[in-house]
Amino acid sequence: MSETGGVREVKSAARTVELLELLAERGDRPARLQELADALGVPRSSMYALLQTLIGRGWVRTDVTGSLYGIGIHALLTGTSYLDSDPRVRLVRPYLDEASDALGETIHLGRLDGRDVAYLATRESHAYLRTISRVGRRLPAHVGALGKALLAERPDDELPEGPYAALTPKSHTSRESLRADLAGVRARGYSVDREEGVTGIAGFGFALRYEHPAQDAISCSVPLARLTAGHEERIVAVMREIRAKIEATAPGAGGAVNWR
Repeated sequence: MSETGGVREVKSAARTVELLELLAERGDRPARLQELADALGVPRSSMYALLQTLIGRGWVRTDVTGSLYGIGIHALLTGTSYLDSDPRVRLVRPYLDEASDALGETIHLGRLDGRDVAYLATRESHAYLRTISRVGRRLPAHVGALGKALLAERPDDELPEGPYAALTPKSHTSRESLRADLAGVRARGYSVDREEGVTGIAGFGFALRYEHPAQDAISCSVPLARLTAGHEERIVAVMREIRAKIEATAPGAGGAVNWR
């Protein structure tokens, strides 16, 4: 049994969290009872009892036949509460609006979570653009502007060993290529993603250094089809200014809760 902070993990609680995370990862692909039991290595009867408990509390939903399972609405309500209670997210939201108004492009706020980046807020492009990024989505840190901006704030020896999963033909798949890219991020002061996460999309990421090392970053995504040299220059200038405003406004630790 694993330990956290010297305290032994509660097996039933861990299993519940693992089930919810598994259902969340599946997105719009509902799962059958046996699939879930096999994935988590638990008896079918135990999985059924756990699912029924979570259905009763709104954390899991099932179809009219009772044979398919998906994440429930209480996961959304809890996630919304996280965003509403986070002082950094509240602080940054108005500046995302400002960047969106100035550039007319899609603006994101993301937070590093292990090897991934979780999207906490998004302002969509004024021109219709379907992207894969949305609030609550997680993407590997090595493939996007947000993640690379945050990885560059950390020493290279903290990078995981490769090979890395590729989302597009231009994604980094080795530690060596990612390390070389991060050196450029540090030299420029921001990251550049050209079709590494989404084909046809470029991104520019800026770490928010109100914490050390930075946990949050903002980015601007734009279709390569309309990314001229002049537009790229303006994006970088505006996003640098937005980052400076956020960092200047962010309060010190003071009496705020110091979450880990």
